Amino acid sequence: MSSIYTAEALATGAGRNGHVRSGDGLVDMDLAIPKEMGGPGGATNPEELFAAGYAACFHSALQGVARQAKVDLGESTVGARVGIGPKDDGVGYALEVTLEVVIPDLPHEQAQQLADQAHQVCPYSNATHGNIPVTVTVSDD
Repeated sequence: MSSIYTAEALATGAGRNGHVRSGDGLVDMDLAIPKEMGGPGGATNPEELFAAGYAACFHSALQGVARQAKVDLGESTVGARVGIGPKDDGVGYALEVTLEVVIPDLPHEQAQQLADQAHQVCPYSNATHGNIPVTVTVSDD
């Protein structure tokens, strides 16, 4: 692979209770462990950032496969839920992802086909394939 773009970010402070800043300064925010994980909450966390990136990337991939198929997606959306929890073997933590695709103006089967194609070309999907469970669902609303 030959990179055409490289993003950079630096984490400082206390990791999940620290700060992140991208190389260009567009991302510049505090982090906090969610209350559900015993932290203070009140700031974003790595899972939210991953969910935002995956949703945006997958939506872009969906738009690309739709363009190739000459299909208008209309007011489509992609939502991502990233879960974190202890690994089954009790050593460390693991992630899981659910992507929810909504394409209101397409029949469910056609929307599912486009979502499945997007899952084959999305860089985030390719990075997670075989590493964490990713479920792609299509909702009608």
